[in-house]
Amino acid sequence: MFTGIIEVLGKVERIEKEGTNVHYTVSCSLSNEFKIDQSVSHNGVCLTVIELADGQHTVTAIEETLNRTNIGDLKEGDIVNIERAMSASARFDGHFVQGHVDTTAKCIAIEVADGSWYYTFQYAVKPEWLLVDKGSICINGVSLTVVEPKGDTFSVAIIPYTYENTIFKNIEINTTVNLEFDVIGKYITKYMALYQK
Repeated sequence: MFTGIIEVLGKVERIEKEGTNVHYTVSCSLSNEFKIDQSVSHNGVCLTVIELADGQHTVTAIEETLNRTNIGDLKEGDIVNIERAMSASARFDGHFVQGHVDTTAKCIAIEVADGSWYYTFQYAVKPEWLLVDKGSICINGVSLTVVEPKGDTFSVAIIPYTYENTIFKNIEINTTVNLEFDVIGKYITKYMALYQK
């Protein structure tokens, strides 16, 4: 379980394919603190640490993960958002994030708004996904507030701190991002559908 509050940025140092799996070796300021078998969020995707060496850690993405997320688009040198799983004693500053990406979306507009930024995304809507105005959404691992959801689009407002300390500064028009919808909203939607049958 994560909160969507990014701790550090990591750099993809090496990518190695093994069958249908892909191993990503990433360096970040927390790599030396990780442990083998630890769950770490990379761009919102919960991945397991399988190897540690020289200030770097390696994680593996299976075919399902590669098909459902933007992890397969990563190249050596790319920067990723990193968050460790929350501890039981930590403050809960974001929202419930599982690290289980639902789908991807494309950035279709970026608007500068007097020191902040509005990013608009388009995605394929499904009944089990729920977006509400001022509700929660996780984009590339970042806990954000939904602004003006309309059909298959929605926006988020990015403050300067988030812009500088996450990979939002690298997002451009047509960039693909990972989406994880609010798990509470998904459960409510599922239960309502069952009762309506």
